[in-house]
Amino acid sequence: MTAAPAGTSTRVDRWVWAARLTRTRALAAAACRAGHVKVNGDRAKPATSVKVGDEVRVRGEGPERIVVVARVIEKRVGAAVAAEVFVDHTPPPPPREEVASVPQRDRGAGRPTKRERRLIDQFRGR
Repeated sequence: MTAAPAGTSTRVDRWVWAARLTRTRALAAAACRAGHVKVNGDRAKPATSVKVGDEVRVRGEGPERIVVVARVIEKRVGAAVAAEVFVDHTPPPPPREEVASVPQRDRGAGRPTKRERRLIDQFRGR
């Protein structure tokens, strides 16, 4: 585990990769070039430096992650240690909506009979 002394900075692509917000450093650099990484509200190039206290927003797989740098690291570390190098301010995901289950006929049962169609219409409220 290599941690930079307090007050120093490192490249944003290296920090995002080391903090395990992306799977590879190449993906972190590509995300920066595509505008998916912001440091303190500004689009970040891969060489943009980050220091303790900076807010980093990363859009990638899933929702946007909003983190504040708590410690500057340059080498990839274990997941438990990586969780300590930033403070996560990502809002919780919205609650899932309950979807009514749609009754399905058995495969190969053919078309519904007139009686079954009436029951389906009644069920659907028509």
